[in-house]
Amino acid sequence: MSATMPELDPDVFEKVREAIAEALGLDEDEVVPEARLMDDLGAESLDFLDIVFRIERAFGIKVPRGGVESQARSGLVEGEVLEIDGVLTDLGRQKLAEAMPEVPAEDIVEGLKVSEIVTLFRVATFYRIVVTLLAEKKAS
Repeated sequence: MSATMPELDPDVFEKVREAIAEALGLDEDEVVPEARLMDDLGAESLDFLDIVFRIERAFGIKVPRGGVESQARSGLVEGEVLEIDGVLTDLGRQKLAEAMPEVPAEDIVEGLKVSEIVTLFRVATFYRIVVTLLAEKKAS
């Protein structure tokens, strides 16, 4: 995990772990923070909808669709380009790394396509999204 990932809240992580394990039909001990949902845990794109539904229900939150992408686009100056023909630019990869601190930098490679971002999702990605949304809910 990245040095920028905070200490895990065990109660929050346990609910995220349970939601992912149930959605994918896995034992909870297989669902570790650094596990890649697709490559390590066998998730398919439709499984992400099930995971999000279970997380929303478990925490009473609404996970925005395209949340990581919109987070990566935040703070852009007009004219800055994140992708060209579906491939992330240097700036796009930098913004993605900032939006997904749990993903090792070496996984955000030159030539990465926007359509491949989902392959970078870790268990920790969902944990981070939940923690962020819970903090926003508490602040409002």
